[in-house]
Amino acid sequence: MDHTEVEFITRLVYDVINQEKKIDNSEGFLVPVGVSARHIHLTQKDVETLFGDGYQLTKKKELMGGQFASNETVTIVGLKLRAIENVRILGPVRSATQVEISATDALKLGVKAPIRESGDIKGSAPMAVVGPVGVIYIEEGCIIAKRHIHMSPQDAKAAGVMNGQTVSVKAKNTRATVFDEVTVRVDPSYTLEMHIDTDEANAASIKTGDSVAIQ
Repeated sequence: MDHTEVEFITRLVYDVINQEKKIDNSEGFLVPVGVSARHIHLTQKDVETLFGDGYQLTKKKELMGGQFASNETVTIVGLKLRAIENVRILGPVRSATQVEISATDALKLGVKAPIRESGDIKGSAPMAVVGPVGVIYIEEGCIIAKRHIHMSPQDAKAAGVMNGQTVSVKAKNTRATVFDEVTVRVDPSYTLEMHIDTDEANAASIKTGDSVAIQ
């Protein structure tokens, strides 16, 4: 048996063990958690207003689905003129500017941000955004992101779920929290991960890298 065959068999065994862990009937389908901090998506026009004509976002870290965390940050300002600094910009640029915050952030900023799916910003909260060279004001676009799970088609098949479906997810720890109304998002570019915000993570004693189970 040559090296290539040994490597192939090793990977096959690893995949089988990993898949068995995901579909363990005693736990449910296991999903790793990613705790999502506040961040912002910008249009190219707004990038240039905040950072200067022709400015392009620079990559700090690659994310799933072709997105990336940029090196650039901004300050967001609510209706009570209360501000939160160093809010990370996620790229690439989008067709509409969107700010994603937690409920705690919304209270601090004095805005009534609705819980929404990413991209569903009609009628959402206004926000001012301050960059190094300019300021923008969006009349709508600030939301609290609805918790969700990213999945590849293969993971969705293994879990027995479909894109757009809502599921319940349990964190089996000292607080034993059950999250209802978790939206499943399926795309070939996605890595298996449930995204919750910092409020949800703190309340359930969950950190990035922990696992939860679809019930």
